[in-house]
Amino acid sequence: MKHTTIRHLCLAGVMLLCSTLQSRAQDTLRITLPEAEKQFTEKNLQLLAEHYNIHIAKAAEMQAKLYDNPTLSIIANAYDPQRNKIFNVSNKNGQYDIALQQIIRLAGKRNKEIKLAQINTSISERNFFDLLRTLRYELRSNFYESYYLQRSVTAYSVQILSVEKLNAAYEQLQSKGTVTMKDAMRIRSLLYSLKAEQISLLNKLNEVQASLRLLLQDNKTWFTPMVSERITSEMITAVDVQSLIDTAYKNRSDLQIAQRSVLYHQQNLNLQKALAKPDLTLGAEFDKRGSFVDNASFLTIAMDLPFFKRNQGNIRAAKFGIEQSKILVQQQQQTVESEVQLAYSKLLNTDKMLSSIDTSFENTFEKLLAGVTENFQKKNISLIEFTDFYESYKENVLQLNQLRDDKMQAIEALHFAVGKTIFTN
Repeated sequence: MKHTTIRHLCLAGVMLLCSTLQSRAQDTLRITLPEAEKQFTEKNLQLLAEHYNIHIAKAAEMQAKLYDNPTLSIIANAYDPQRNKIFNVSNKNGQYDIALQQIIRLAGKRNKEIKLAQINTSISERNFFDLLRTLRYELRSNFYESYYLQRSVTAYSVQILSVEKLNAAYEQLQSKGTVTMKDAMRIRSLLYSLKAEQISLLNKLNEVQASLRLLLQDNKTWFTPMVSERITSEMITAVDVQSLIDTAYKNRSDLQIAQRSVLYHQQNLNLQKALAKPDLTLGAEFDKRGSFVDNASFLTIAMDLPFFKRNQGNIRAAKFGIEQSKILVQQQQQTVESEVQLAYSKLLNTDKMLSSIDTSFENTFEKLLAGVTENFQKKNISLIEFTDFYESYKENVLQLNQLRDDKMQAIEALHFAVGKTIFTN
């Protein structure tokens, strides 16, 4: 019962200290990873802004489907000097000329522009998903880092609370001359050292919380992540590297962008070849009184003669674009394979290291802490042994939390490299 009370007091102290250091974090919210991801996808401004690029691309696709407008031209008599009339366009003795023209695009230019716009829309969608992959990785990484930092801060609070009581007792004993100033200063120095290290961790935690608030678009909340550690070594070692690479080939948006870039340049070559062929302009003209007869009607046909300019430069550039994009696809494939292999290797190494550590001391720490403190007060152990215990425990707790965080960071790095969540915690 006593230990439970101590734990509650420590947790309350941590939250009070966190809210003091982070003045803008008015509310504390316990949040799971699925809840954080839901809020992220609904509110993240960078993600919402990127989504508009898809709408812009679709608008360009719609624009490519539109037909060219016809051209209407009217030539009217501005001034008739014989009759001293302005704008003499009367049927009796006036003059005007009306012409209507329509461009007929040949060689399938319109359809090729539509296909090019459709590919560009697909690339915009993949850009959105790649940004989502990147920001989602940042969110999950900060989520787990915040969780383990808060655990380390809590561990410091437990020790600080115990040492503060001991320090208060030693100050009284020192004033009575029961203990030496050297021993009292040693206890006080341990207390100050623990507090300084806790503040350093809290500053780091504040930075991670700031990133979380930016990703979740909530500047008034202190997030307390809720994590259940269910990913076992057996689950990790059961995964095959080649299957991870194959999954990455299917899900990596940046690779899909590179692949669609090849299609884009191929379609652009088709369009540039079509643009080398001239369009046809059809028209009809009515001339009231300015031709060889009154009320003359004409049919007009016009076409550029491709003697000199046949779009040679753009066609050649499009061919080079195809070759360049193919090389970039090969490079991106190699990058994907390398990133997946490296991420999985780091995960195996981190998990192996974590599995080799005995974590049972965590469950008995409060009893052990109380026992060591009691034995020190009874002078069953020396001051050096007492401070060594605190130092070794602190290092073990910090190292264990760091390794657990490293494992989750390695898992999320693998998810980022694969482009898909493989392990669910």
